[in-house]
Amino acid sequence: MTVAVERPEETGTDAPDPPPRTARRPGRPLVVAAILVLWLLLFAVLRGRHTLSLAAADLTDLHRWFNDVNDSIGADRNSNPLFLYFFNEIRLVIDTLVTFVQELISQPGAGRPVPQIGWLGVVGLTGYVSWAVGNWRVALLAVAGFTFLGLQGLWQESMDTLALTLSAVLVALLLAIPLGVWAGLSDRVHRIVTPFLDFMQTMPTFVYLAPLTLFFLIGPASATIATLIYAAPPAIRITAHAIRSVPTTTVEAADSLGATRRQTLTKVLLPMSARTVVMGVNQTIMAALAMVTVAALIDAPGLGKTVVQALQSLDVGTAFNAGLAIVVMAIVLDRVTTAASARQEAARHAHGRTAAWRRPLLGAGAAVTAVLVYLSHTYVWAAEFPGEGGVGSAISRGADTVTTWAQDHLSGLTNAFRDALTTGLLNPFQTLLTDSPWWLVGAALVALGAVLGGRRAGVTTAVCVGLLVGTGLWSDSMTTLASTVVATVLVMVLGIVLGVWMGRNALVDRLLRPTLDAAQVMPPFVYLVPFLALFGATRFTAIVAAVVYAAPVAVKIVADGVRNVPAATVEAATSAGCTTWQIVTKVQLPMARSALTLATNQGLIYVLSMVVVGGLVGAGALGYDVVAGFSQGQLYGKGLAAGLAIVLLGVMFDRITQAAARRTSA
Repeated sequence: MTVAVERPEETGTDAPDPPPRTARRPGRPLVVAAILVLWLLLFAVLRGRHTLSLAAADLTDLHRWFNDVNDSIGADRNSNPLFLYFFNEIRLVIDTLVTFVQELISQPGAGRPVPQIGWLGVVGLTGYVSWAVGNWRVALLAVAGFTFLGLQGLWQESMDTLALTLSAVLVALLLAIPLGVWAGLSDRVHRIVTPFLDFMQTMPTFVYLAPLTLFFLIGPASATIATLIYAAPPAIRITAHAIRSVPTTTVEAADSLGATRRQTLTKVLLPMSARTVVMGVNQTIMAALAMVTVAALIDAPGLGKTVVQALQSLDVGTAFNAGLAIVVMAIVLDRVTTAASARQEAARHAHGRTAAWRRPLLGAGAAVTAVLVYLSHTYVWAAEFPGEGGVGSAISRGADTVTTWAQDHLSGLTNAFRDALTTGLLNPFQTLLTDSPWWLVGAALVALGAVLGGRRAGVTTAVCVGLLVGTGLWSDSMTTLASTVVATVLVMVLGIVLGVWMGRNALVDRLLRPTLDAAQVMPPFVYLVPFLALFGATRFTAIVAAVVYAAPVAVKIVADGVRNVPAATVEAATSAGCTTWQIVTKVQLPMARSALTLATNQGLIYVLSMVVVGGLVGAGALGYDVVAGFSQGQLYGKGLAAGLAIVLLGVMFDRITQAAARRTSA
């Protein structure tokens, strides 16, 4: 049977109107491209006008005001009640703690020619503690590592670094763990604390130094206070996360059994989050070690001071030997605390016989350790490390030999690479930033911030731009911005290439991840040494060191993002005939956009920190201003303003990239 279909015109009814077409808004990449093109056109017309350049020796009114504040504080330090009963007391307490720990393991004191515990006792204690909280393999590593520090001829410098690190970590944990527990239990406290933690972790290490010297003077006390402020946020954040990660059903079960809040905390929450909290302790120790080496700029003793002096005199051999000692100490401390976090899990899986013998063996080990401590306290041969540090001398000579060979035979290749990147990418971008009118650069940055991060990010960028102009260091800020952006681009190229490779290949991930973990352990100073040998004291050295320093975190974030793309999606693309290149570029990377944005955020923060440290090896700009402020009294105010400018750049970068990450995830 045939059914007649009536057409609308036949029935006299009108056809439904098609839905109205809405104008399609241009995508963000197109808007960004339009902003850049307009910027370039205006740059060509207005180049060299209103650049706000400032000579290295010139000061603004703000810089002179900072100098006057510094002078007035110095004059009132012993009469102002705020200093007499607050700042001076804090400095006295911290200084007493540091002096006590130094006299215990590194410096002579109390009428003795040697510390209370000599090298033999320190090595014995280190091995025993590593065994007690970890396992015998970690103990062997710790003993070998600390013995190697003495063979390098850097025993006292290493113990000074350890003393400052332990003092800062102790105070940081006394403050951070209770605050982290409070933030884990209270949503309101968590909301209040989080912005402060974000701000503190955004600030590069240099920035903590200048303001603290204003109130606590230079020396070990200021270095320790700066270190504990820098090292506390990871412990607070990770402790709060650990408390919040305990299953709700477990807490409800404790409540139903009549447990009080204190019992729930001590019997349920803390035991179940102990492993994660110990991971926070690990991160605090690593942050403290990194900061203690940087704090050598404010006269902190230890390995950092040796590295700084060697870098300033371009003595690569000495810098390499001291840098290697820092790496060894970092690896030992990292492995010990990592083993401690896994100890509870390992104990549950231990065989009954092994567990039964562990306590008597620990008791015997404690007795042996006590004997070693007594010997090192009583006899000079057990207190002073034997030998003249021949291994360290050999390492320094070897590093100098390799440096000379590299400069003689690789200078053509390294100089060509440096010149190509500098001429082709860095110089044009720096010229665009420094030779454009300040208001044009500011408008472009605000527009890019609003497009990439949204309205709030645009407002934050506008505030940061205005304050950067107020610091009087606009030109230096733009030079640092150029180096930071170029280094971040290179970081993301490495991050995407290696991250995709790791995310798609489990074997590559297993091979590369330990290297990336080890690279994240090393403090920033260490990265400058090999590139100083290859490229000399130039801003390019700081950029390459920043790329190597920031790449590991970006690579791991990208790898995790690619790996988290659903396997069913990848299989569907494969069954549709897509090539590997198409799967990566059309499926995995687009679906991992939030990870890419997060990697950019972290890469920017790491790069900014390292580019500023590069002021020690010729990077110039804000890094040089900060270093000059520490070494030349008349430039203190300018150095303080440079630290403020670094903070503003970091806040601006962080807010834009975090907002972009949230928008991408949404």
